[in-house]
Amino acid sequence: MSKLFGTDGVRGLANGLITAELSLQLAQAAAVVLGHNAVDGDRRPTAVIARDPRISGEFIAAAVEAGLASSGVDVYDAGVLPTPAAAFLVADLDADFGVMISASHNPAPDNGIKFLARGGKKLSDALEDAIEAEMANTRRRPVAGDVGRIQRFADAEDRYVVHLLQTLPHSLDGLKVVLDCAHGAASGCSPEVFKNAGADIVVIGADPDGVNINDGYGSTHLEKLQASVLEHGADLGIAHDGDADRCLAVDHEGTVVDGDQIMAVMALAMKDAGKLKDDTLVATVMSNLGLKIALREAGISLKETGVGDRYVLEGMRDGDYSLGGEQSGHVIFAEYATTGDGVLTGLQLAARIAATGKSLKELAAVMTKLPQVLINVKGVDRTAATSDEGVQEAVREAEEILGETGRVLLRPSGTEPVVRVMVEAADTGTAQRIAEELAATVQERLSLEQVA
Repeated sequence: MSKLFGTDGVRGLANGLITAELSLQLAQAAAVVLGHNAVDGDRRPTAVIARDPRISGEFIAAAVEAGLASSGVDVYDAGVLPTPAAAFLVADLDADFGVMISASHNPAPDNGIKFLARGGKKLSDALEDAIEAEMANTRRRPVAGDVGRIQRFADAEDRYVVHLLQTLPHSLDGLKVVLDCAHGAASGCSPEVFKNAGADIVVIGADPDGVNINDGYGSTHLEKLQASVLEHGADLGIAHDGDADRCLAVDHEGTVVDGDQIMAVMALAMKDAGKLKDDTLVATVMSNLGLKIALREAGISLKETGVGDRYVLEGMRDGDYSLGGEQSGHVIFAEYATTGDGVLTGLQLAARIAATGKSLKELAAVMTKLPQVLINVKGVDRTAATSDEGVQEAVREAEEILGETGRVLLRPSGTEPVVRVMVEAADTGTAQRIAEELAATVQERLSLEQVA
């Protein structure tokens, strides 16, 4: 059996890979691994479940709830809420684990099932493997009063909204903010939070119908947000993705501010406030070199990790660091959240603008983004990318040309015969030329057709 869990839970086509049967089986296995095996004595385990507004989330949630309750787990159904809200509620309710049903930024036909451990934390690889292995075992089937109960978590959204507002270091009075909710899980709570924080808000992409999530709106489609910011003369725009665990921004001139720039702004803010542990930011190797330069000039260290927010979280936990994230907009504030939270990130960014009186354009100018070119080389032996001498010699030559003004990164895909070639340089022309030359070398040296 191929491994079900990917980098962020189990994800695929709803009613294709993610069937009602699979959802039920996953829930029954999780009930044992995260529930009964983890609780003391005869106490019945509890779980929080939430979902984004995809139409398929309705039948998947029903199957997951049936699997949990039939295995003796009490279920609190939080309805449609962001992934970080589910994580917060697991901790706030002191539940044993949580389930989030979402495919994040994927199109509407996809869906996914993600489990959260006690405290709202992401699962380790070992726990995911244990759940997958448990699926082959005999189901736990309590009877009579030992089956679980399913109840609506009536104040789930209110708890999350109050939590977010309590993190606010400065009111947003006087700020005009455009919110793009991607027709996703934040369509209800994000506007409520920003309005209660004092902002004058304009809301787009907040009319989910089950099939329009991420369709032309949200963090993967920023054009409408840019246009709306200009049309309404807003101070900034905030874009979420389908499950609202990420945030990208747009300044008052309509220019995109990505996750690297947001992290630069917030790292400096937290350093000024004495809240940046060891004056260190945690980010992935894909972050722009301009971020490292800006941090160095501000006396802040950068700890680099592998690509994926789970590796950022691991890096943060290793040093008990307070801030980390990805270029894609997953930003993690360890004081307030166990995962990336797009609403929280937007709120903190807007508060920084309000507190300093500076525009987002001015704040983001602390970092100069170096041109970055990424080429996916397909049909190659990804396992040889770091060992082939010809490829490595080409990398060394490129690094010598770039010196301290750029960098090269070759990253094999974790699942496909693809090697990603990324080059940063002082100008776009140089980055493009070197990336293309390296990509050609990778194709020539590692082609699967040539190997065959």
